[in-house]
Amino acid sequence: MHPILGRIAICFVLFLILFPVLTCQIYIIWPWYGRELSVELITLLLPFNVLAVSLLWNYYLCIVTDPGEVPDGWKPDTQSNEGYEVKKLTGCPRFCRTCEKFKPPRSHHCKQCDRCVLRMDHHCPWTNNCIGHFNYGHFIRFLFYVDITCSYHLAMVSYRVMAASGRRYYDEPTGAELIFIILNYVFAVPVILVVGAFSLYHFHSLLGNTTTIEGWEKDKAAMLRRHGKIEEVKFPYNLGVRRNIASILGNNPLLWCCPTVPPGTGLKYQLSVADEHHNWPPRDPTLANQLPFKLPDNPWTYENGDVNPNLRPSNGRLRGVNGNRHKSSQDPVSVLPPYHPDYEDPGVDARPGRLYSPDSDSDYSEEGCSGAIRVRRGSEGYEVRPVNREQMLQEYVQDQISEAGRYQVYEPEHTLESDEDFEDEFEEDVDGLSREVGDVGTISDDDVPLALR
Repeated sequence: MHPILGRIAICFVLFLILFPVLTCQIYIIWPWYGRELSVELITLLLPFNVLAVSLLWNYYLCIVTDPGEVPDGWKPDTQSNEGYEVKKLTGCPRFCRTCEKFKPPRSHHCKQCDRCVLRMDHHCPWTNNCIGHFNYGHFIRFLFYVDITCSYHLAMVSYRVMAASGRRYYDEPTGAELIFIILNYVFAVPVILVVGAFSLYHFHSLLGNTTTIEGWEKDKAAMLRRHGKIEEVKFPYNLGVRRNIASILGNNPLLWCCPTVPPGTGLKYQLSVADEHHNWPPRDPTLANQLPFKLPDNPWTYENGDVNPNLRPSNGRLRGVNGNRHKSSQDPVSVLPPYHPDYEDPGVDARPGRLYSPDSDSDYSEEGCSGAIRVRRGSEGYEVRPVNREQMLQEYVQDQISEAGRYQVYEPEHTLESDEDFEDEFEEDVDGLSREVGDVGTISDDDVPLALR
């Protein structure tokens, strides 16, 4: 994150903290008590201000405290009984190619800080700092005080609202008080919901002595266990609830809520399993036969130093006269529909088209290549011969229907023998009617059949 964006995030968090803390006392509680100092008012506001100061102090410590960095020249002692983490592929101690240093247990490289952080939990944008070994305890206390302070704040404001809903007229809030009551609810309620859910996750991780990254690793191990690929693996850093909390907040429970320096150096941690070089997280056994990864001496060469034969330029295929790249001869496909007059079966006597040459300015032949649209080169570029697609489609359909044995043509049955017989009978009826009209002289419309009117 850019340094300016980090400072903007810190200012935003300070505004979210200070606005409800100050406005609820100045514009809500103080006018409610008649703007006079009293023992009851001090009893109400003193714990609230102590919680707010503790919140701000732990937030400040999260920002300025270095989470921990790998010392220069540090190497794991592989001869001692102290545990050290190894790589999944090689089985050697973990090494960071970016920092060019060995990685202590539970350390990871942070791209934002551009260094390896001891017992890295995550990079927090709201503190513009990594949360690691030396400031994770301050971060836990900060979340705890946010939850307690917001709960106390909402209790005070809600108590003022309940008093205003009574029958005493002198407890009714003014317009300014009502506005700040609404604003305090708008600020405090979303904060306690979001930060409260985040706090529950980290409190659960604290009880299990697990970082956020290790939580993802435990989920992956549980998935492999459910799929039957591995047996149940115990997390090597889970020492029990009491010792897990003491490893972060200190050994004295009375000082867990006070800012203290975490125990240890962050370079080694006590294990719950007697394994000198444990492999955590567990590796997928399906990848056991995978060869160890080894970087080549020159990334631009292939095995024996020659060019990789599998590398091909993206436009390496030759182009035909119509600009299309030739497709594989094993599976030729025509660009024309089967009813086009220029269509030829690409699987029978398929001839490759003439190769395109940028130096050639000659006109294109009407014969072209098999399966290609006939074009000619005009003064303004390539011109396609106009064709009547509807007529071609009808001719194609008629050719397909006329093929013997391909379709069963339905021929409807007529009651008359032919259309000529129907016309002859119709003319005879008209002649007979004309003779009757000539004999009688006139005939009404009712006497004329409906079909002959």
